Amino acid sequence: METAKKSTIYFDTQLHKALRLKAAETDRSVSDIVNDAVRLILAEDAEDIAAFKERAHEPALSFEAVLKDLKRRGKI
Repeated sequence: METAKKSTIYFDTQLHKALRLKAAETDRSVSDIVNDAVRLILAEDAEDIAAFKERAHEPALSFEAVLKDLKRRGKI
């Protein structure tokens, strides 16, 4: 079993209230909810980094070129 580490986190009052209510309604601890949220954010970051790496060799488009293309296709 993995050992948990203790950390002090200061929440906005309303956010803390919402977390406590969510924990009570779902029969989970605030720690479990926060840990799941942090895992989700870190997983999204990992996905973003992977996408950047996959597209690193694509040609860059200037903002002006994108606008010109959107106008040409009647999107703006």
